[in-house]
Amino acid sequence: MSRIGNAPVALPQGVEVTFNNGEVTVKGKLGELKQDISEGITVEVADSNVLVKRTGETKDLKAKHGLYRSLISNMVLGVTEGYTTKQELIGVGFRAKATGQILEMNLGFSHNVVYSLPKEVSVTAEQSKGQPPVVTFVSMDKQLVGQVAAKLRSLRKPEPYKGKGIKYVGEEIRRKAGKSAG
Repeated sequence: MSRIGNAPVALPQGVEVTFNNGEVTVKGKLGELKQDISEGITVEVADSNVLVKRTGETKDLKAKHGLYRSLISNMVLGVTEGYTTKQELIGVGFRAKATGQILEMNLGFSHNVVYSLPKEVSVTAEQSKGQPPVVTFVSMDKQLVGQVAAKLRSLRKPEPYKGKGIKYVGEEIRRKAGKSAG
């Protein structure tokens, strides 16, 4: 029995959910999101709640039951509030500049790294004196924000000796001791 899948998703004021031909559409003040749903899973809207139900008891359907409930919950939260991810660029000379959907960064390579973002994601780059640059991604799609942030982090992962690289704000980097003086 899926405990997550059985919990209803509460709909805030101004959010509309429809289910047609295996596709869930969620509309809110920030926009519209769509998600394909596998066969065997049904979505019902009743009394400002969304209920996700499965038609059978197979292992595959039980696994997808909670998954689709979580995805719909994330979509509802996304169209009402949106999602934000912040990352810091730790390193001497590391810089970031955002112009529209283009993020240009100096990450210690021989060239600047230019990263083009999807149109659904907005980016800002802040730099204050004495603090590392902070890059902020904002979107209503949680999966897309996470994917963009992971791609940016993969350009220069934090290394364990000096901690240089791109890390999430608040992330703890496990540090290693260097060579001991002999």
